[in-house]
Amino acid sequence: MSADRTGTEAPAPIWSPSEERISAARITAFHQHLEDRGHGSFPRDDYLSLWRFSIDRPEAFWAEVADFCDLEFATAPRQVVDDSQRMPGADWFGGAELSFAENLLRWGREDAEPQRDALVFWNEEGRQASLSFGELRQQALAVARALEARGVGPGDRVAGFLPNLPETVVAMLGAACLGAVWSSCSPDFGVGGVLDRFGQIQPKVLFAVDGVLYGGKRIDTTARVRGIVEELEQRGEAPQVVIVPYLRSEEALRAARSPGLRVSDGDPPAPTLPAVSILWSDLLREGELEAGSEEQPLPRPMPFLHPLYILYSSGTTGLPKCMVHSAGGTLLQHLKEHALHTDIHAGDRLFYFTTCGWMMWNWLVSCLALGATAVLYDGSPFPPQEEDVLWRMAATEGVTHFGTSAKYLAMAEKKELKPRQSHDLSALRALLSTGSPLAPESYGYVYREVGEDLCLASISGGTDIVSCFLLGHPARPVWRGELQVPGLGMAVDVWDSRGESLQGEPGELVCTRAFPSMPVAFWNDPEGERYRQAYFSVYPGIWRHGDWVERTASGGFVIHGRSDATLNPGGVRIGTSEIYRQVETRPEVLESLVVGQRWQEDERIVLFLRLKEGHGLTPELEAALRREIRSGASPRHVPAVILAVDDLPRTISGKLSELAVRNILHGREVTNADALANPESLRLFHDLPQLSS
Repeated sequence: MSADRTGTEAPAPIWSPSEERISAARITAFHQHLEDRGHGSFPRDDYLSLWRFSIDRPEAFWAEVADFCDLEFATAPRQVVDDSQRMPGADWFGGAELSFAENLLRWGREDAEPQRDALVFWNEEGRQASLSFGELRQQALAVARALEARGVGPGDRVAGFLPNLPETVVAMLGAACLGAVWSSCSPDFGVGGVLDRFGQIQPKVLFAVDGVLYGGKRIDTTARVRGIVEELEQRGEAPQVVIVPYLRSEEALRAARSPGLRVSDGDPPAPTLPAVSILWSDLLREGELEAGSEEQPLPRPMPFLHPLYILYSSGTTGLPKCMVHSAGGTLLQHLKEHALHTDIHAGDRLFYFTTCGWMMWNWLVSCLALGATAVLYDGSPFPPQEEDVLWRMAATEGVTHFGTSAKYLAMAEKKELKPRQSHDLSALRALLSTGSPLAPESYGYVYREVGEDLCLASISGGTDIVSCFLLGHPARPVWRGELQVPGLGMAVDVWDSRGESLQGEPGELVCTRAFPSMPVAFWNDPEGERYRQAYFSVYPGIWRHGDWVERTASGGFVIHGRSDATLNPGGVRIGTSEIYRQVETRPEVLESLVVGQRWQEDERIVLFLRLKEGHGLTPELEAALRREIRSGASPRHVPAVILAVDDLPRTISGKLSELAVRNILHGREVTNADALANPESLRLFHDLPQLSS
């Protein structure tokens, strides 16, 4: 056993892979692949040597990842990278051309496996639809032809105001076939939040849904769609609109355009749709090939760094940043993470609980390139009629890789869900968690109540890189509370304020060399000033990610929170996650949020609690929390003020917004409340008398 940062023996891992699992892992095969190609010796139990090779020899490493994962180039690259030390601005795979869409649709070709499931779709009410790879290819090409006939070409923006439906994946791939740029927002967003995003990028076509299902409620979205389109029209940016039926039948939606048309009794009242709209099925028919006609070659290859996606920052402190990600960089990075770090094989089934406004949706759909099935889900993770619906879905569909948020696992434990007892999860090999640090207690819950033989991969990255810096490793042990490894090809380090590397104490997560999935630009940032300010202003030429992390004795990492949300009482910087880990073990606490408040020329810690129904913040509970924080973290972590509130603000992707609360406590405006899923919760933090004395 090794020694941890306190000088005592490091704890034993909570899970270790079997010899059979190690031998079957794709990363084990990759070790052998590199040796066979003459790159040296790579013992399968020496991840550090492999990682160092990946950052010291990026040209060889990324070329071998592309070959090992069968990335299809239409034109081979002249070189892999011109200068991996240059950030931003490194040129990856110069001269290469590829089609992102073709790489994801290739399993639908006649010489592949067109009958295998590509997409399976569930919502709160159960299984709704599936598409084979052949059907997915056919529909994506039809959408591409129809979009091209409507004037869409390379570089044009195509936007989605859509839930996590198969049509969303089809629309994205149809746009990608043409070299258009896809951008999506969850229909949870209000009109203002959508306009803050789509208003910046001027989409030529907008795909929109007529309504959503959440928590047992059917929510009409047509008024929001009309509002979005009308505002874009007033700005002179009117998009063509494609309506995807979800809550209503096509018959009902056609009646909105033709009042004399009869509608069945079961349909909700027909809405008033934008005049420029057509229905999804009409678009597919527009793209059908006429009998005997010769198809123009699709999908069309584009340069490696051609824009593919525009993703957005959360926007809770200002107008969202529009991050432009490339087709080649996104594809290559996702292939690496799926194949080597997640151990996805052809025929596996990957689920991730996500909306289409979170980068994990983009990450999920890329599994199609490996011949895996993407399992889609729309709705509440805990619908009132069946709180364990996600586990029933996993059992029914034979999900091999189940992805969710740390918050979901914490809530599942508090709800006393016991999936391994209620469902057959024998197909499940890996459980992935991201969105916030996974508490050590949740590791115990997973191995106790989900499965004993799982690779539990807490992963971390972000929208900024549409991928991860810290990842799982299917052939290495898992330590409670730790993220297993730095990603291959990612020159991750932990630095102090002077730029010195740290071991065994927390600091800034940095990346010291370029990597393919860096944004190619921010939208409407022609000189790159906002881009450089976002990542390179603290350490020139070095990517500073904004996470406060610590390297462990096992070679893993612990995330202590966002570095811009760290606490600074008495001038000592501490992360928020240490407090969350102590507080959220209490059965009375549903969730918590902690911020620093400037107070008497110092900073004091304020802890907000959302308690279970029937529980209040009693003096006994408050005293117990203070004791547990003091003993489990340190006296410095103990909050000066503890308050109970009815709700906590969270972003559309489910992350609690510490910065929004901190802004309110300091009298600053929350400039983009539309980025929050529950903006009404902000009123709970104004003018609190307990925080003025």
